[in-house]
Order: sequence, then structure tokens, then C-alpha cells
Amino acid sequence: MRKGGVGNRRPEKAKNEPRIGREIRAPRVRVIADDGEQLGILDTRDALDAAEQRGLDLVEVNPNGRPPVCKFMDWGKFKYAQKKKAAEAKKRVHQMIIKEIKMRPKTDEHDLETKVKHIRRFLEEGDGVKLTMRFRGREIIYAEQAMEMLKGVAEAVEDIGQVRTRPNLEGRNMSMVVVPPTKK
Repeated sequence: MRKGGVGNRRPEKAKNEPRIGREIRAPRVRVIADDGEQLGILDTRDALDAAEQRGLDLVEVNPNGRPPVCKFMDWGKFKYAQKKKAAEAKKRVHQMIIKEIKMRPKTDEHDLETKVKHIRRFLEEGDGVKLTMRFRGREIIYAEQAMEMLKGVAEAVEDIGQVRTRPNLEGRNMSMVVVPPTKK
């Protein structure tokens, strides 16, 4: 016996997948051809034979109909197209990542300009940025200067970003989050 399986059982089917071929339980079904033409209500066996003659599968597209609605289609080709479409949709979605930029209250003007360039690049790529101002030793007395520095950075990128959380002091760190503008 093979590992992981029991005999010749077929793999478990997803609950949202339609029934195909001999899995269709209804005695009579309404059949739609692969070109969209309605063939009427047929016995399930006759519909299976007709699908087999055309080299296609009989797929139950509406199991709740009276009688259930089935369609002739190439099931493998249909599943492949669905998978490709889902992959393409997933590729277009961009999940925002929060990047962190750390600085100190005594960060020099040129270094600050470089950090602003990085922030602008991150925002243009669609990512958010968390600006963290770290205080060491007695630097905490420069909290007001640090607040002004963070506000200056926010003003420098306000054309491509918006402040999600205002600068706030937490222990020895002051942080602020800037994100790309929301699309309407």
C-alpha cells in the first residue's frame, strides 16, 4: 500500500467545485452546449454520452436548478484558465509594507535630506514608512526639536504621502507613520 493514501481513492474534492461526469446525481439535467446553445432537458446518461461524443466533459454549473443545469466544456482547460486568471489578479495586488527609518535628534541636515529621499522612494513604491527618532542619554531634552524635525519631514513628503499617526513619544523613542494617499 502507498504512503498517505488508501487504495485507489480519488483525491478529496474542494467543496465549491462542481460535479463532473458520473458524479452528477440527478436523473435528468438541462444541457447547454459548449457554444451556449440550449439542448433541452436530457437523461443524465444521454447527456454524458453526448459530451463524450464531442470529446468534452459534462459539468454541473447550477446544481440548485430544477432540473440541474449542466454544460459541455473541457474541464481541464477551464480549470487552467481559472488558475491563470487568479494568478494574474494576485500579481496586480500590492500589499503595503511598513518600512522603518531611524534617526536621532542631532541628525545632520544632509543626512536628513538623504532619509527624505528614501522615504519618498518607499512611498512611491506604495509602502508605508515608520519614522523613529531615538533618544540616547540626555538627548531626551531635545524632544521638542525632534518633534519639529519629524513635522518637517512630513511636510517634505506631504505631496506623495499622508501622516497616519502623528509624532508621539514612547519611552526613549518618538515615532510617526507616513503612508501613501488612499485611492478613491
